[in-house]
Amino acid sequence: MNLDTLSALFRKPRLRTLALAATVMATVFLMWQREEVDELGGDATELRGPSEPDSFVVEGRYTTWDEQGNLKMTLASPRIEQFDDSDHATMNAPRARIYSAQGVDPWIIEADEGSLQQNEDRVTLTGNVVVLRQTADSEATLTTQSLTLDNQQGIVHTDQPVTITEPFGVTRATGMKAWVDQRILELNSRVEGQYETIR
Repeated sequence: MNLDTLSALFRKPRLRTLALAATVMATVFLMWQREEVDELGGDATELRGPSEPDSFVVEGRYTTWDEQGNLKMTLASPRIEQFDDSDHATMNAPRARIYSAQGVDPWIIEADEGSLQQNEDRVTLTGNVVVLRQTADSEATLTTQSLTLDNQQGIVHTDQPVTITEPFGVTRATGMKAWVDQRILELNSRVEGQYETIR
């Protein structure tokens, strides 16, 4: 059928009305089908499931500054998964550097996994957590299984057992709280220490 024949057919009012009615019916049918798909689909969380992230970042880096523009914390991870509904992100093998207002060497913290609550600026690290603190003349290492970094308050804390290894001995305790800017460490309970005497 060529274009002239098609044009001649649509000049007839009855055929034109029939074609218009068929087009309207097809449009209504498609719109109705679209509404059913929307109702079935729900939101993105329902589609992918609650355990799947909204997005992810490979080789991600999170950085915070204080009100004066001084660096407070950097946090890097090979993979960060973002969950928008709960405003948190999970991290694989996170590595953090926490800086104090005095500008001394940062605390370096590593763990197997981490969770970042962005709206609260708080990081929870779990699994083989290691905190390395260097000074000009010594180095101390703290190990535990869980550690929370509260960046808003400038504190690091845990209620898990901790082991602190320094050049002159080892200290064990249950629970710890540290103030980053003041460089103060408080051990909560069951504190035991083994120290070498200097001769």
